[in-house]
Amino acid sequence: MKRSLHNSSDPTSTTPTWAPTTTSPTPTSATPAPAPTSTSAPAPTRTSDNAPAPAPAPAPAAPAQALPSSDTSAPGQPPPSSPPSSPPPLRKQRDYRLLWTARTISVTGSEVSKLAIPLTAVTLLAASPAQMGILTAAASVPVLLFGLQSGAIADRLTRHRPLMIACELVSCAAAITIPIAWLLGVLNVVWLIAVALVIGTAGVLFKAANFPHLAAVVDPSQRTEAMAGFHASYSVASVSGPGLGGLLVQLLTAPLAVLAEAFAFLTSALLLRSIRTPEHNTPSASQSMWHDVVEGLRTSVTHPVLRALLGAGVTINFFAMAYTAVYMLYMVNTLAIPKALIGVLIALSGAGGLLGAWLTARLSKRYGENRVLLISVIFFPIEILAVGLLTGPLWWKLALLALTSTITGGIVVAFATCMGAITLRETAPELRGRVNATTTFAVQGVLALGGLAGGFLAEWLGLRPVILICAAGIALSTIWIWTSPLRPNRLPHTPDIVDTPGASAPTPSFAQSTSHLINSKRHSQP
Repeated sequence: MKRSLHNSSDPTSTTPTWAPTTTSPTPTSATPAPAPTSTSAPAPTRTSDNAPAPAPAPAPAAPAQALPSSDTSAPGQPPPSSPPSSPPPLRKQRDYRLLWTARTISVTGSEVSKLAIPLTAVTLLAASPAQMGILTAAASVPVLLFGLQSGAIADRLTRHRPLMIACELVSCAAAITIPIAWLLGVLNVVWLIAVALVIGTAGVLFKAANFPHLAAVVDPSQRTEAMAGFHASYSVASVSGPGLGGLLVQLLTAPLAVLAEAFAFLTSALLLRSIRTPEHNTPSASQSMWHDVVEGLRTSVTHPVLRALLGAGVTINFFAMAYTAVYMLYMVNTLAIPKALIGVLIALSGAGGLLGAWLTARLSKRYGENRVLLISVIFFPIEILAVGLLTGPLWWKLALLALTSTITGGIVVAFATCMGAITLRETAPELRGRVNATTTFAVQGVLALGGLAGGFLAEWLGLRPVILICAAGIALSTIWIWTSPLRPNRLPHTPDIVDTPGASAPTPSFAQSTSHLINSKRHSQP
């Protein structure tokens, strides 16, 4: 089944095609010159965005008599510098393992509660359809109410990890009140709605702080791989979480199954507390909450790359949710797919997500996040288009749906991973929280509109036309990405003259030749 994009963590590309809006100064470490005649400048050392600049080391005094040395460099030239050491693999980095495990456990617990809490309302509290609608919407309301402000709060912090730990502890306390209230006989639907609002608000703040926090834990060259790991865990949790929730509800009853979510939040907080990497984030100079929110919005819509990512994300999520609204009806009533096999197709999508995370981490190292994003967006409509055109015997339908579901699971993870990586790369450190919050607010807030549009269009046009409209709509995201500076040949400036001796000038395009001819004629007029 088609899945919407989820915004999570961050990375940098090895081959950026657009300069960041603001770049932090890169400190250099002074190295002594081997001879007074050398004029070579010391090589700058790469540091993380938030690391303090190291103090320059004093130059040693010249010895009275030169000692024999094994250095074979030419006289008057600096000795060859050793290549910078690359960071160890992520699987060997303790703090990343802690961060990844914390998020995996927390997300899995949240997926369990998505089944346990509604079942509690239906089976034990006899909730009405209106109450169920409010309970379902309560999880998304905090994104609309506090999504933009959460980014401004995150950008004002010197350290993000304490806020993340506090959010997990608050969520744990809120979740544990459900089984306690049920055992005391005071649990009701209003209580469940209040808990959903508290956990949703804590989740919004957590995500806003988690995005810039990853920049402090993971080396810039490994952020794409780190984000791929996060998305892989999200894929597994989205598939295994409901199954685990159903098992716990069967064994413990629905209210007690919520204890799994509370335990997951507590475990996540303890793991985050064990991370040792220091944080030295420079808070943004804020004037007011409204000013900070507007600055994040302005950056998201005026920066060419960020605007393209935002537009593509909103387009994909709108039509993906419209497709989701009619997916189940279409699969059962039109394609006659057995209900039990629909769950298998969803599980294949999760497996595709794991494969996509593995491939994205490797392809981005070789080709860069930009190229992976450009290719992945082309294949986004493949599953929906296949579903909309699918006919034939059941075995053929199942085979094609299994293939396209697996491919789409990988494509979603590849696109979401590169989207987060490029967003982190292109955003100034003091704006990362607000830009991420703006993107989350837009791409998640449009889900409700997409669901309503899909349902009403199906009533008017029928199921199959809506499926094809969704495929065409998602294909529009390609325009956002391929007309942006992310495309390799869309450089901001191409020099007309090559100064290197022996180098041949590039062949001008038709547009460049025409522009040059017009300018020549204009300046030749008296």
